[in-house]
Amino acid sequence: MTRLTGRALRLTVFVGENDTWHHKPLYSEIVHRAHAAGLAGASVFRGVEGFGASSLIHTSRLLSLSEDLPVAVVIVDTEPRVRAFLPQLDELVTEGLVTLDDCEVILPQSRLRSTGGTPTTSREDTPGETDAKGKRSL
Repeated sequence: MTRLTGRALRLTVFVGENDTWHHKPLYSEIVHRAHAAGLAGASVFRGVEGFGASSLIHTSRLLSLSEDLPVAVVIVDTEPRVRAFLPQLDELVTEGLVTLDDCEVILPQSRLRSTGGTPTTSREDTPGETDAKGKRSL
């Protein structure tokens, strides 16, 4: 099994919790498209407070403003794969913020111990193995 290690690109998409795409949460559509594109992984994080271009502060502490909390979708993969995914975001994200950051993917020490101290190889830009449900292995 090949795992993504070494240099990578982190894509972060900041949107509102209530943003939708065809009556479906926008963050969910981004995750499903990232999965369909074969990206290594995506996670959604719900913010407890924040503001964007509107300068209106959304917070979970005030009942009246807790309906549209900030959401961050974080995707990490190789630079070519992430950049190939960007055109899909052009279609989906009409408001919000998209950022790209260089990052380094490392294995936890416990995982290195389980492989006898042998780091796994870097993932190539070719499709990887998929399980019975069609999910890619990292």
